[in-house]
This record gives sequence, C-alpha cells and structure tokens, in this order.
Amino acid sequence: MHENFFHDLKVYYEDTDSGGVVYYANYLKFLERARTEALYSIGFSNKKVQDQFNSLIIVKSCNIEYKKPAYLEDELNIRSFVKSITKTSFFMNQFITKNSETIVEALIHLVFVNKEGKPVKIPDEIYLKFKPYFCDSIKT
Repeated sequence: MHENFFHDLKVYYEDTDSGGVVYYANYLKFLERARTEALYSIGFSNKKVQDQFNSLIIVKSCNIEYKKPAYLEDELNIRSFVKSITKTSFFMNQFITKNSETIVEALIHLVFVNKEGKPVKIPDEIYLKFKPYFCDSIKT
C-alpha cells in the first residue's frame, strides 16, 4: 500500500468568482500548493531542487475532472500520491475533497528538467524519499 500526502486549505474570497464559487483555474493553484507541501514534507523545496540538483520540476500535462464546486470559506483537503514513475518523470494523482466527498480529481504528469528544459534523471536522493508514496506501478 502506498502512502499519501495530505494538505488542508480554506477557500478565500480571492479564489472565487462573483457568485462565491471557486474559479476553475484556482483548483490548479490548490493542487500546486499541495505538491509543493508534499515536496517540503520529504525535506525538499523547489528552490533546493534547483540549487542542489540544477533541476526544475515542471508540469508536462494535467488531466482534471471537476465533479462538484467549492464555495467561499469551504474547508478542503487535498490527497496526493505518486501513481507511477520513470527515470525522469512521475504521475501524481490528486483528489480535492470537501466534507469527505471528492469534488476534483486530477492526474498530473511532472518531469524533472535541467535549466535548458531537457529531461534529466530524477536525483536518487529525491527518488528514495518519494518511494514510500509510490503506487504499485513503477516503471523504468
């Protein structure tokens, strides 16, 4: 069984449209925050990845399904886990829930690249820290 990263957040006025509904693009920001916190939880940050490994973690693609809306002042939870991994990239499943009900489901393809934008091998130190969060489908 794989482990999960969890991140809680509250919906603020700035996250909503004039009707108090979370604007669709803001869910991508919520997911990014959760991934950043997941990276922090294993002892890294985007700046540390850049400085220590001369790498960046970029989003190559994103598949997101909006099931139900979130509203102003809702309290949300984001669950994230690594679905699969290759030498240079990984897929992360993320679920946003409100009151234990999934309202958004996303599959994000993340790639490690150098400063020129070319894919590079995921540093072993990061790979090993992420390993407990992998689902069963690890690819080489």
